[in-house]
Amino acid sequence: MPVDQSNQGFIIVVDKLTKRYGEVIAVDNISFTVKRGEIFGFLGPNGAGKTTTVRMLTGVIEPDEGSALISGHRAGSLQAKQVAGVVPEMANAYTDLSGWNNMMFMAELYGISSREAQLRSESLLQALGLQQRRKDPVKAYSKGMRQRLILCMALVSDPEVLFLDEPTSGLDVQSARLINKMLRDLNSGGKTIFLTTHDMDEANELCDRVAIISQGKIAAIEAPEKLKVATSAMHSVEVSFADAVSQEALAKLPSVKKVDKVGDKYRIYTDAPGDLIIALSNYSSSASLKIVSLNTLYPSLEDAFVALTEKEAEHA
Repeated sequence: MPVDQSNQGFIIVVDKLTKRYGEVIAVDNISFTVKRGEIFGFLGPNGAGKTTTVRMLTGVIEPDEGSALISGHRAGSLQAKQVAGVVPEMANAYTDLSGWNNMMFMAELYGISSREAQLRSESLLQALGLQQRRKDPVKAYSKGMRQRLILCMALVSDPEVLFLDEPTSGLDVQSARLINKMLRDLNSGGKTIFLTTHDMDEANELCDRVAIISQGKIAAIEAPEKLKVATSAMHSVEVSFADAVSQEALAKLPSVKKVDKVGDKYRIYTDAPGDLIIALSNYSSSASLKIVSLNTLYPSLEDAFVALTEKEAEHA
């Protein structure tokens, strides 16, 4: 079914987008839309087609088939680039220049007046904790500082839509929280954000909707909570014991589907959590074991992600 290309209410319209590398189909006939003013997550395992899709949307590479519109303009066109800001996974600022001069250079590329560029840069650098280091060369910045600077550079043109590729990957907790807070504030102010990430917690907290891509195809597009409902048949119980316990013994308990060891705990998947809790209590009593903690967990976005990507891989 073709995507509605009227662009009413949508800032990104993707229709049958395809990219091949030789005999490999990296992106396979995908279609989706992104609403104005939403945070849209684009999730997928390594090699699923995430980066290739983003590169087509931002004009880095041309699709082999299909089309994409950014605020009504063909992806890759000058008009599309003028309304979009891009934050790549690897910071690409000029390291010999200061943070401030990088901001001025980016503003000049977009034709922003000197006065406006200074006002915007001061505000952005202050918001992301870089104002005190703005005169230092970027090569003296930490990874977190460089990533924050790239976000500032992407925002200096006041874009309608912001593309971010793993913006908090490898960052310290403080930098990651600062960037995520900035993204929430930007979205509250009306900015549309297209976010690729491997961090399921980050996607769950930030995104209005997420698309899951696997094997180059869209496996699902939905709000995070609705995706979790899709895996609601499978719950899990997380338990830890004071003494060592055999994982094989836990796997033989009634109603158990799978057992994973997670740190010092065991995550036991089941479709009958109440029955499993009774079985665990009986098992601990019979084996003279002390239960340190016991929690019933509902499906997470990560569970939905794994279930959907595994299903897509089986059908590939």
